[in-house]
Amino acid sequence: MRVLMVSDVYFPRVNGVSTSIETFRKTLHRMGIEVRLVVPHYGAEAAEQGVIRVAGRPLPGDPEDRLVGWRSMHREVLAAAQDCDLIHIQTPFIAHYAGLKAARKLGLPVVATYHTLFEEYLQHYAPLIPSSWLRGQARAFSRRQCNALDGIVVPSTAMRERLTSYGVKTPLHVLPTGIPLERFSGGSRHAFRYKHGILSTRPVALFVGRVAHEKNIDFLLQALVHALKTRPDLLLVIAGEGPATEDLKRRVIALELRDSVHFIGYLDRQKELPDCYAAADVFAFASQTETQGLVLLEAMAAGLPVIALAEMGTRDILDAQRGAITPPAEARAFGEALADFINRPAAWSHLRHEAPEYAREWSDVAMAGRLAGLYAQMVGRKFDPEMVSTATA
Repeated sequence: MRVLMVSDVYFPRVNGVSTSIETFRKTLHRMGIEVRLVVPHYGAEAAEQGVIRVAGRPLPGDPEDRLVGWRSMHREVLAAAQDCDLIHIQTPFIAHYAGLKAARKLGLPVVATYHTLFEEYLQHYAPLIPSSWLRGQARAFSRRQCNALDGIVVPSTAMRERLTSYGVKTPLHVLPTGIPLERFSGGSRHAFRYKHGILSTRPVALFVGRVAHEKNIDFLLQALVHALKTRPDLLLVIAGEGPATEDLKRRVIALELRDSVHFIGYLDRQKELPDCYAAADVFAFASQTETQGLVLLEAMAAGLPVIALAEMGTRDILDAQRGAITPPAEARAFGEALADFINRPAAWSHLRHEAPEYAREWSDVAMAGRLAGLYAQMVGRKFDPEMVSTATA
């Protein structure tokens, strides 16, 4: 089987969509399914077999992303899809329309993954427009796009419920992104702390992700203020880049947290990120707009306990109460949970054992096997379970 994935974003742009595409693509390849990509060109990427890059320009106010040309994206997608069995759209922008048009012209089934809850994002980037109007527009936009497809993959039950409430009639398939477990084990705690000047005895809470307003990082800063009352040496490390970085640095100064917060920017996922997870004592996450919350599973796979808000897509991961603490969405309660975790290590030691065991249930092989089954169903083929065994071997 040959599948064409189409996206407005991919590596070197680091986010959950890029990670999901890469994870599924590599694992499906081990199952004998070829996945071809049409994605933006960012400037310095090396040529990669099966990856077709389309020229784009930086978005105003967001230089990390690229806006590809409408005609060039449509042309490349149509050409790449000629010998494919199915088109899988990953983003709802130009890639969506190029993928949908090619699928209809060639008579191919087309599925899309709904990665992003736009109604919760837009208010952060258009604060002068009434949020109720923005939400209505986002819902109508998503409904029109989804109802034009043959199938939709959602990474959590919360997203299925939300799209159903929009009036989406296309079949919805809950299928989270899995994680390559081996990638996040074996990091060096000492190497990371030495590089960043962190004492070996200092407790570290870690956030990894896009540094954007919708990630609710300001909430973590407020929680840290409360945690420091009983654990004054606690350090919050923020790993990632994004449009909210400068605002948050000013917020750190205003809250008098300069000695308690380190911004360390983007980390290489192959080496630096595993070291970062190994160097931390707890993973702190407060986003309320996640469609899944993949970083929670990454942290758990590294043996790192999680303290997070169980909101939207993260509920599917956190409701099991394994390897994680889920305080109320109130800064004082969250901060007190952080401090208590650090101050009473024996009471919470079971979380460090539970976390990696639980993460194994979300492996890349298990989730890719489910996606392969959906592909087979959509193209009218019988799914061979032996494909999953092949990928595991």
